[in-house]
Amino acid sequence: METASRRRRRVLPWITVAALLGGCGSAGNTPAVDPLDGLRQQAGGALTRYDQAVRAAGGALFVPVGELTRQLGDWEPANGSDKETLSAGRVEAATALPAAPERAGTIVWANGTRQDVPLISADGALAQLRAAGTGDCSGCAPLKITGARLTTMTVPTTRGPATTPAWEYTLDGTTVRLARVAVNPSAIVRVTPPPWDADHPHEGLAIESATTSAASSELTVTFTGAPEPSSKPCGVDYSAEAAESDLAVVVIVIEYRHAKDEACPDIGAPRSATLKLSRPLGERAVLEVTQGLPVELTITG
Repeated sequence: METASRRRRRVLPWITVAALLGGCGSAGNTPAVDPLDGLRQQAGGALTRYDQAVRAAGGALFVPVGELTRQLGDWEPANGSDKETLSAGRVEAATALPAAPERAGTIVWANGTRQDVPLISADGALAQLRAAGTGDCSGCAPLKITGARLTTMTVPTTRGPATTPAWEYTLDGTTVRLARVAVNPSAIVRVTPPPWDADHPHEGLAIESATTSAASSELTVTFTGAPEPSSKPCGVDYSAEAAESDLAVVVIVIEYRHAKDEACPDIGAPRSATLKLSRPLGERAVLEVTQGLPVELTITG
């Protein structure tokens, strides 16, 4: 299921830093205002919220990105409406579901790093699945779970892909199965974005993913931007900088537009930028600046 945060990241407006950079300062002795100051303050707030989320999770470093529920298989033609039912979280057990066979399980990252975490029962994971739904499915008949078994699934995280304990559910009337992370929510870092304020909207351009290598201080980020470079009408060039802490980095994307106040079509394309961190990323998370949410990380080499 595509998350609302991912859909949001693809449509957020761009900030015109380049135009502001060309017009800083005013007559007299009024000091020039750096147009990036607001974004840097926003990034600082994101670092603070992330630090609080990690402390609330007892210092845990399991930070999944995106949904914790996965659909296994495709809906049959006769069950086409079940996709909407699942998205709404309309799922219930038709039989007693098992408890976790062990109190703890282990998350394993691609580089071999391991972390022991508490587990929740199949009922507990199902409650989490339902709570993550939109609830918008008037008249939908709930999907019926007929059984569950503890297995594993791979999820994207801020430290690269991780194999984590998961409950796999069978459903009545379909071959589709559901998988849900079985880790107790107390061990999961979940970042709460700041509330939306129409008078003070979140600024900036949200990155969608990041790539680095274990020993490198360089970080390459991807985002949706203008299709053409600044040498062409309506084109934009991009650079990036980061606000850093011991637990995370927030990436600020800077625009250099072809011209100020151009009337341009609302067309986006995949773009990227590479920035230099003060030190290798290590186990720190990469956050986008608009909401302070973590993004998926790929570690090469």
